[in-house]
Amino acid sequence: MTAPRDQITEPVASDASVASDASVASDASDVALSVPAQRHEVAHGQMAIVAVVAVGGAIGAAARYGASLLWPTAPGTFPWTTLTVNAAGCAVIGVFMVVISDVWAAHRLVRPFFGTGVLGGFTTFSTYAVDIQRLAVDGHARTALAYLAATALTAVAAVWCAATVTRRVISRRFFAGEKDPR
Repeated sequence: MTAPRDQITEPVASDASVASDASVASDASDVALSVPAQRHEVAHGQMAIVAVVAVGGAIGAAARYGASLLWPTAPGTFPWTTLTVNAAGCAVIGVFMVVISDVWAAHRLVRPFFGTGVLGGFTTFSTYAVDIQRLAVDGHARTALAYLAATALTAVAAVWCAATVTRRVISRRFFAGEKDPR
């Protein structure tokens, strides 16, 4: 049973907590989507990011596909091409993240384009999962487990090694008397 409309009490806001829609967004992380100008601003900013990720992803996926055509993997064998692509992509991610966080003040769309788009499309962990499944289903469980472990370890090691070497190179250049690269 519901109460008649005249018996429903609604919370009353104090004068200090009442704000117009235009003033609801007090900082960059608080946007009032009920305000058309702010909604348009958010949509416009997000569309640019979605677009650069899509373009970068297409470029990365095309490069990965090219690698699979150049170095095909026979069914039931260790997928060296996918392992190599993932390791190379992870190493580039390690270098890229150090460079854009420690050296170069990149444009706001560089990280989504190159990091998420190009390298996300190039590294292929979905193919990694499918390769493991195919190997296991086709009776190559040992190869599947070796590939599972090798890819995970190689990917993490590639990021770590590339980031470490990049930081050392940057710090040597900086301490050798060169100007701060920023």
